[in-house]
Amino acid sequence: MSAPIEHLLGIMRSLRVKDTGCPWDLEQDFRSLAPYAIEEAYEVADAIERGDFEGLKQELGDLLLQVVFHAQMAEERGLFDFNAVAAAISDKMIRRHPHVFDAQGCANATGGGMPGAAAEASVTDAEAQTLAWEAMKKEERELAGDADTSALAGITRGLPEWQRALKLQKRASAVGFDWPDVECVFGKLHEEIGEARDQLRHGRGHAALEDEIGDILFVCVNLSRHAKVDFGSALRRANAKFERRFRLMETLAGHDGRRLPQLSLAEQESLWDMAKKQELPHDPL
Repeated sequence: MSAPIEHLLGIMRSLRVKDTGCPWDLEQDFRSLAPYAIEEAYEVADAIERGDFEGLKQELGDLLLQVVFHAQMAEERGLFDFNAVAAAISDKMIRRHPHVFDAQGCANATGGGMPGAAAEASVTDAEAQTLAWEAMKKEERELAGDADTSALAGITRGLPEWQRALKLQKRASAVGFDWPDVECVFGKLHEEIGEARDQLRHGRGHAALEDEIGDILFVCVNLSRHAKVDFGSALRRANAKFERRFRLMETLAGHDGRRLPQLSLAEQESLWDMAKKQELPHDPL
């Protein structure tokens, strides 16, 4: 194990020593730390989106700290340690890439040769690898005696709901339950929007309206999948676009000594159009 990792593990152990460690670190448990791991993962994604690679280095460090923190708490309970975490993911990566590694875990340019039905297919591109990955995950669940044999088994409920929707759709698609083309998705989207509009007009209850809006969002994820657009990235771009234009609206209003709450909706929309026109044509957002 490299010296920097050993140093980090030592720091974490010191922070968790009773009486001499950090009071905040000592108070934490798996449940209290879970939101921080999620937050750090999103900050990694944000740094990538902004092209901030110095920031990415820092954010990856923060994310690594979450792994080290959880491993330290597990070691204190006699469950596992950091080495076990690293060994488990190494074993999984070798097992899931039989086209790269042989049975001894050595890279093999001739195609691996690990045993198992999921390893028999030749992997020629990223899409084929994704299908092989899912097949191996299913095989592993079956070998572990998982009673849930559904094609949807094993999709965690801890994911953001749009990500879970995407995984559900991919699993269903893998067994043939999918629209044949994107035009069918557009048709379904129009249908769901109409049903939501109908619910709003007739006031049939909040739960029913929530169902219909949920259906719209689910189809939007499906539309992104068929269009090969990352839903999360698309939403981040939309958020960034709205924030940028709204802040420019505020600036434009301030130039005239006005504030947005003082303006009518028509005046605000006029400022929005001005903000759109002022954006550079090559702006990627």
